[in-house]
Amino acid sequence: MKSEFILAFNEICEQRGLPKEEVFEALKTALVSAYRRDTNISAQQKVSVDIDPRTGEPTIYTEKEVVDSIFDNRTEVLLEQAKREGYPEAVYGDLVMVDSTTPTFGRIAAQTAKQVLLQRVREAEREQLYEDFSGREGELVNGTVQSVSGQHLTIGLGRTEAILPKSQQVPGERYRAHDKIRVYVLEVRRTNRGPQIFVSRNHRNLLRRLLELEVPEIYNGQVEIKSIAREAGQRSKVAVLALQPGVDPVGACVGMRGVRIQSIVRELNDEKIDVIEWDSNQQTFIAKALSPARVSHVFLEESFEDGKTAVVIVPDDQLSLAIGREGQNARLAAKLTGWRIDIKSLTEAASESLNNLDNPAADKAVVGNEKLIEAVKQVLAKKEAGRPITSEDYYNLDRLVGGVEGKIIASRAAAFEVERKVRAEARKAIPDQAWQLDLEELDLPGRIHNLLLDAEIETVGALMMTLSMGEDAFMNIKGLGEKALEVVQEHLANYDGWEEVEEEPEAELAAEETEAEATEAELEAEVEEAEAEEAVEEAELEPEAEEELEVVAEVEEVVEAEPTAVAEEESETEEEALEPVIDDLSQSLIETPTVKAPPKKKQEPKPAVVIARPTATPEVETEEDRRRSRKGKQLVLDEETGEVVVKRKRKGSRRRPEWEEYDVDDF
Repeated sequence: MKSEFILAFNEICEQRGLPKEEVFEALKTALVSAYRRDTNISAQQKVSVDIDPRTGEPTIYTEKEVVDSIFDNRTEVLLEQAKREGYPEAVYGDLVMVDSTTPTFGRIAAQTAKQVLLQRVREAEREQLYEDFSGREGELVNGTVQSVSGQHLTIGLGRTEAILPKSQQVPGERYRAHDKIRVYVLEVRRTNRGPQIFVSRNHRNLLRRLLELEVPEIYNGQVEIKSIAREAGQRSKVAVLALQPGVDPVGACVGMRGVRIQSIVRELNDEKIDVIEWDSNQQTFIAKALSPARVSHVFLEESFEDGKTAVVIVPDDQLSLAIGREGQNARLAAKLTGWRIDIKSLTEAASESLNNLDNPAADKAVVGNEKLIEAVKQVLAKKEAGRPITSEDYYNLDRLVGGVEGKIIASRAAAFEVERKVRAEARKAIPDQAWQLDLEELDLPGRIHNLLLDAEIETVGALMMTLSMGEDAFMNIKGLGEKALEVVQEHLANYDGWEEVEEEPEAELAAEETEAEATEAELEAEVEEAEAEEAVEEAELEPEAEEELEVVAEVEEVVEAEPTAVAEEESETEEEALEPVIDDLSQSLIETPTVKAPPKKKQEPKPAVVIARPTATPEVETEEDRRRSRKGKQLVLDEETGEVVVKRKRKGSRRRPEWEEYDVDDF
């Protein structure tokens, strides 16, 4: 017969849905807390608990010190008892884990154990729920409406609850308590009170998951859902593609007599669903996306300003059907295809074509067909009079629109393709560094700079790209003209800060490394010459200067000796606290060598920078410092004053030359 402990333990695991290992750990933590509360031992003392999984009998072990006489039995144990506990090699001073199980706990300790156990079980349950539902984001779950408020609905999901916000509800749906509902898991957040689950009813992926449930071909991968456009509660469009030959994607989704699609419609409260076959030909796909309307022509056009635009021509009797109620059909088709759709009636397009007959892009055969043009004019007059239009009349309209409107749009599309290729070639010619430089680097006048920013030209590369497209492309920017073009070209020609870009293209690294090696060789030659000159100067040093250097060296010795003496005193203090066993080793490691004054530094020759600063303290410069100091500078002799000055290269302008001289005191 099972013990009461095992029955209670299994009941907790089943009710909370927790693994037995986590409940055992929670119980052990509770017993440790109860023991500490009952015995009032230190928090630093180690306590562990073992529980027999068959009987549920706990055993508490505490860490105690082995002594010859007990002063406090909570922290000390006799040597004989330690050996009986399984430590035969124990000696005085050892720390051993001893069985300290108490027969009963006090009331306060038992209450503490209960609170700790409940808390740990709740934490484990919350963590388990979060792990379960965090892996179900993007899936469907079945729930029950528990409460309805003005802001959100509370959906019961069994062991936890979910929130259906107002923004994720379907307009027109009415929810009541205890209603069964299917929702899409939108997000799972971790909070102090457990996982917070947000669900949705108007997300387009809800329709995707329902199709996967109802259509086995989609679930098995024979049919793929390419895109979905949905206006929840009203209408949806789904584009599907068959991945296996011989499979009808639309028929698989609709089912025999519409059984499959009707079950989804009922789940979404009679929301209309159009299933369309996806086509790689965008003209055909757009025509199908506007179903159930019949389409006559689809002309595609792309531009950098307007993006992708599809001009759709439909018969007059299909215009309202193609647009849909409040533009819904056209709006959903645009979302499904990713194209901006402009719908025109056939008579409207024919009227525009008559006005564009003189366009050079129009088909010459159609423009020169006087009989066709006269027939189209008669059809338009018949339309204005309200008389019916025959199928032959629509045929004539189709011929004119296709030969004029279609050719004009095709010519614009071809021009766009040429422009795209020109832009691609121009972009290749521009160095990658230019795209990383901000427009402010050119130091343009404020008005031109602001106008370029308004035109979304924010980098030097974008400006060079615009100039490469021709002068007209630059002067088409509002507010810019020929003078602004000259100013920009002048600033670009005078700009010499390309080497200041931090991230250099990988393609130029090899060439730059070669240049760097050549520069280093030149610098080494210059350094050797400077050392030869400095050797001559060192031989000519006066004795007084040598005495001053010796005094400075002695001062440096005193300054450096003081912190060393302080370090010796601190090390001696630490040695006294060490144990005697490691005294010899510590002494050998801590002994401080005799403090010696640093050797006199060889009087380094003064480089070019020191000549420019006669009052500065002599410093030893590295080769990198010399290279940096020479960058963009020249040392020249001022004939008027007889002093060596630095001549620095600055960016030139109309008001100042390219080189400007600065006195040595300015650096």
